[in-house]
Parts: sequence; C-alpha cells; structure tokens
Amino acid sequence: MKKIILVFAMMIAGSLVNAQVDVITKHSGEVVKGKVVRVEEYTIVYKYDGEDAENSIGKYAIEKIVYGKSGRVEEVTEKIAISSEDDWEKVVILEDKAYIAGLKKGEEVRGKTGLVNFQTGNTGDKKAEKKLKMAAAAIGCPFILLTSDKTTVGANSNAIGGSQAIKKGIGYKY
Repeated sequence: MKKIILVFAMMIAGSLVNAQVDVITKHSGEVVKGKVVRVEEYTIVYKYDGEDAENSIGKYAIEKIVYGKSGRVEEVTEKIAISSEDDWEKVVILEDKAYIAGLKKGEEVRGKTGLVNFQTGNTGDKKAEKKLKMAAAAIGCPFILLTSDKTTVGANSNAIGGSQAIKKGIGYKY
C-alpha cells in the first residue's frame, strides 16, 4: 500500500513540474519547452528545461507562448505568408542580427536604382527598397537582414540623375 501511495505521489509531483514548463511554438511548427526568462521588444530569452544557459530567439520566428504556470497563451507574431513577388509589401526589413534568431537563412537579395536615376534622393531610396523587397518575395522570404545601404553620388548630386541608391541584404524564412 505504501508503494502505491509513493508512486501516486511521484506521478502528481511529476505532472506539477511539467505543468510549469513554458511551451514556445515557432511558425515553422517546432516546439521549444523550457522557461521564458523575459520578453524583450524584439526577442524572447528562455532556458531549456533542466538547463541554466539562457537562449535568445527573435519574436518574428515565434507564433505563441503557452505559460505552464498560469496556462496563459500569448500570441507573439502573425505568420507572414509570401506566395509570389506580388506580396513584396509584406516583406519586413530587419537591421539587427538579434531579430533573425530562429529564422532560416536564404539567398542574398539586392535592390538598386538605375545608373541614370530620374528620382530625387528620397524617392530613389524608396525605389531601391521596393526592388529589394520584390527580390526577397520572389524567393519566398518574408524577412531581409539589411547588410548594405548606400547611395553613390555623382558630380551633379543636386540635379536629377545625380545619385544611385543600392541596398543589399540576406533573405530569411521560417
């Protein structure tokens, strides 16, 4: 009888411990079990169950967190679906490497205005950004880590056609 009570008590204690494990669900379908340490502006810091090392993952990779202690579900980000180049407006440009943690690296993408630019500086920059996003959407990447953003200036930089905007980045997927 004592053995049965001991086994039953161990099962209850085990289920209480498991109930306090937080479950992080990624947009890729992967599930991470552990303890959420803190939620920052663009990242989530967590520890794997039974470990002390802190890990970080970008919020863009996370669908939701289910907190084991309270059972509360926190929706983190919506999945961005890119099906063709027409979805270029959905592409998000990221400027910090911390934001891509948990995403899969894709190909390098590039957007630029032509050598003879009939745009003003700001309009040329927006045109290069649009081309960069279109290139990422064409390969199915909803995210771009911006690696280079420069404007080359010619002799007539104040005149129309005097500058060229060039943007480069790396596409990322779930």
